[in-house]
Amino acid sequence: MSLVLTPAAFLLYYAPGWDTNSKPYPVLLIHGANDTADRAWANPNELGGFGCGAISCPGTGLMQYLSSRGHKVFAINFPHKQGDGYYWAKQIYDAIQVVKSRTGADKVDVIGWSKGAFAARMYVSGVRESWGTAYAGDVRRLILLGNPNGGYDYPFRHGWYHDFSIFPECVGFVNAPSPHTKMICWGLWRNHPELSIYKTSVGDFFPGQKQMLARWDDVYPLPTWEQDWYTTYYGGLGFYTYGYGINYAMNQGSLVNTIRSAGIPGSVATYLLCGDTNDIPTIHNEHTGPSDGVVFIASCTDTTGIGSVAGNVVMNGLNHLKLGWAEAAMAQINAWLQ
Repeated sequence: MSLVLTPAAFLLYYAPGWDTNSKPYPVLLIHGANDTADRAWANPNELGGFGCGAISCPGTGLMQYLSSRGHKVFAINFPHKQGDGYYWAKQIYDAIQVVKSRTGADKVDVIGWSKGAFAARMYVSGVRESWGTAYAGDVRRLILLGNPNGGYDYPFRHGWYHDFSIFPECVGFVNAPSPHTKMICWGLWRNHPELSIYKTSVGDFFPGQKQMLARWDDVYPLPTWEQDWYTTYYGGLGFYTYGYGINYAMNQGSLVNTIRSAGIPGSVATYLLCGDTNDIPTIHNEHTGPSDGVVFIASCTDTTGIGSVAGNVVMNGLNHLKLGWAEAAMAQINAWLQ
């Protein structure tokens, strides 16, 4: 696998066979939040055990799987692991243009995972800023893995547990947004607005996560046994945390309804692949409704605004991370690409 740094400030990975394999439509792989193309598509075991949603992780992934079956495979690697979806959508457009120019194809098959799937849908739906690029009609098939098509509220639904992996004074280290600006760690209040999902006076560091937010409390009851559940979700001062709530964050930039209203053109065959098992090691899994550990199944399978639903499959026994490398998932993706 070789790397090429493009002028648009992203890495584009070229899998073996990108210039010799026989399939007519090249494939572009798009990784999710706090991830890289290496770990997501080429080596799920890059972070060792537990890093791929299982105790033991394979050393090869979807990139090799598709390449060995005749596909011309490329993968984008974003410069910001938690970047703004508007930027990601523009970079996806730029990557597609490079892939087209290298292969001579007029259209590309796009496979997005989680936040990467959300950004891919933004591009194909034409949701952009004034400086962005309109959808160019260059996607043949769009495959969305674990995408929160109907949005998600995981950070606010399970904020207390989520915080322990984020706040450094609580021994947190994960690059992810907290629903709180303050939290008590070891008996002292710790103030970290820069680690929160909100736009505050110190900056706006997780716009891409705000864009995926939607309330699900009218569908699945909130976990009232979890610490500070009410103030975390609706805003205010709890016993151990302080935050502004999900409505405040959504008003700062949720794009779920915007994207669904814009719609995916009927000319793009769209496929949804979802998991049904909430058993991701090392995180507090989403357990208040049927989910893949992060995204509710009802959100992942939501078809609102999709012009041509060519496939909508829930994979038994797969969590949010396994969707990118499990044998059953890869076989289904390959079948959709034929």
